[in-house]
Amino acid sequence: MRETAYAKLNLALHVRARREDGYHELETLFAFCEHGDVLSAEPAGADDLQVVGEFADVLQPSLPSLGVGVGVGVGGGGSGPSDTAPPPPDLPPEGGRGFGDNLVARALNALPHPGGLSITLEKNLPVAAGLGGGSADAGAVFRLIERAYGLPDDWQTRALELGADVPACVRSEMAVGRGVGEDLAPLGNDLAGTPVLLVNPRIALSTGPVFGAWDGFDRGPMPQGNASDIALNGRNDLEAPAISICPVIADVLAALDATTPMLARMSGSGATCFALYEDTELRDAAERAIALRQPGWWRMASVLR
Repeated sequence: MRETAYAKLNLALHVRARREDGYHELETLFAFCEHGDVLSAEPAGADDLQVVGEFADVLQPSLPSLGVGVGVGVGGGGSGPSDTAPPPPDLPPEGGRGFGDNLVARALNALPHPGGLSITLEKNLPVAAGLGGGSADAGAVFRLIERAYGLPDDWQTRALELGADVPACVRSEMAVGRGVGEDLAPLGNDLAGTPVLLVNPRIALSTGPVFGAWDGFDRGPMPQGNASDIALNGRNDLEAPAISICPVIADVLAALDATTPMLARMSGSGATCFALYEDTELRDAAERAIALRQPGWWRMASVLR
């Protein structure tokens, strides 16, 4: 069995308030790309996890990191707390192998399944990148279990215990998220099939410090309407604090803006930025232009689900 862990984007992210528990009240538009990490599963005597792919090596020793760890939730981390967060839950232990305390292992442990499963995770998405990689991986585990054995009636509660955005990642459908991102509502998805380009400067950016740098000012609710209405008229309130910590994000946004997209914005708490295009030709031309100017940046061309 194979499942794609669809890369999660926040097409809009409005931070409304800082809560007493250190987390934040959010309004966000969740979207998912057709591409992401890939999980394969086979029956086995015991649960087992192998991690391969470009981002299999733990913490990418050659990858600069800003902040301390990343939490679970909207930005590939969470809606806080605003000080520090636990280590990235989507990272395997030593050398990219083993069955440690990461979200794939925790998702598998959270669900009843007869016998064991040997899972291979092809880690194609950068970590601590604003793409919800660990939560997307956990969501793919839920879908693997669903296909093989079915899900328990309380699967949403089990998913929420893993992270605020894991329920959204299980279904991987366009949705509005409120609260810390766990209160989901469907909406008209008039952006399905829209070409999208993701760009990351290969800098891991932790969620906690970005939320901590938010100025606390409520800039108003997210617009209403279909997905395109919200995306085009919304904003990401974490862009400014993320740029204050990781200035190269501004360069990524400028590079995307120069390709004349429908929309260019940072996803989650960064540092990945995305751009939406009218057609695949414009998207592919944009990717070639950015690759020529910044060959070291990570890129992924896809379409929205």
